Amino acid sequence: MTFAEEIVCPRCDNRFRLDQLVNLCSCGSPLLVRYDLRKAAATVTKPSLQGRSATLWRYRELLPVQDDVNVVSLGEGFTPLLEAKTVAHELSFRRVWIKDEAQNPTGSFKDRGLCLAVSRAKELGVKKIAIPSAGNAGGSLSAYAARAGIEANVFMPKDTPAANQIEAGQYGARLTLVDGLISDCGKIIAERKAAEGWFDVSTLKEPYRVEGKKTMGYEIAEQLNWKLPDVIIYPTGGGTGLIGMWKAFAEMEEMGWIGRDRPRMVSVQASGCAPIVRAFVEGKDTAEPWQNAKTVASGLRVPQAVADFLMLRALRESNGTALSVSDDEMLAEIPRIGRAEGIFFCPEGAACVAALRRLANQRWIKPTDEVVIFNTATGLKYLDVLQGRA
Repeated sequence: MTFAEEIVCPRCDNRFRLDQLVNLCSCGSPLLVRYDLRKAAATVTKPSLQGRSATLWRYRELLPVQDDVNVVSLGEGFTPLLEAKTVAHELSFRRVWIKDEAQNPTGSFKDRGLCLAVSRAKELGVKKIAIPSAGNAGGSLSAYAARAGIEANVFMPKDTPAANQIEAGQYGARLTLVDGLISDCGKIIAERKAAEGWFDVSTLKEPYRVEGKKTMGYEIAEQLNWKLPDVIIYPTGGGTGLIGMWKAFAEMEEMGWIGRDRPRMVSVQASGCAPIVRAFVEGKDTAEPWQNAKTVASGLRVPQAVADFLMLRALRESNGTALSVSDDEMLAEIPRIGRAEGIFFCPEGAACVAALRRLANQRWIKPTDEVVIFNTATGLKYLDVLQGRA
């Protein structure tokens, strides 16, 4: 069962029924699922989670799929929170944790959002889905759509890592390579989706991917015995995970699972594509599109995010910050953290390590702080990028 009640617009408070197939609000804002958390708190308790499956579906009542028959799962979520003792010692921190999302079924955190999007698409009778992808999301959607028996149409930039392209094809997706960026892929979908009958699952252009990503916040709280860390450092492209975790913290507080304290949220982008960082530094509520976006971290090559205002709001409400790191900085961290912790980071995850190092040097993070960083995908998907750099 689910305690989902309705779909709401965080900008204009417009409301939609759960049985409506929706993308953006008419005002242009992303939509979010709202739950009856009072009823949820009376039924779902922290002790009741004990013994549940070690997947994100352990929070089943707080996810929007209404009938279990429509759940499309490959065992995603509840990834380990690994203590990075060597890194913590080197930077003189009390404790650093790595949330290793590489251990999801298709090797990245994209599985969280896409399993929810595909499950709801199945529930609402969708036959064809389309997604623009800088890499990992395309492979993830292809896997879940295959499992659900839904046609997947994936649009990727031509220079997307080869592993992502091959992966989508092996799952039977209809793959189109585009001479441009993820934003150009999104424009093609927007132009063709009505005629083709596609449900567009672009980042935050539908209300379900964020529900899957929010489970990272639930998991961090549960894995740290319901005491949130002082700082969360997160690589930000479209920002679904950042927004999702912030939503999760509010839901948990309303249910009485945690108190009012929040982590300081840190958005990390690539210096070659940093629209959120620029907007944050300039004190703006929305971000201007980034021209000539370029970075080896394909997941960070997102020149414009539809939910920019929600990301910036979370950063400021948490007293957090935003910073960009260069490709050289993040690539240097991959072998460094590999030797230190035995984890093969992707470039996006390595950007978090570079940001951690810089914030340590700036003393923005105190030695007594407890910090969580994310490895959002396995480095194995970036072998063509990393070849010759080992």
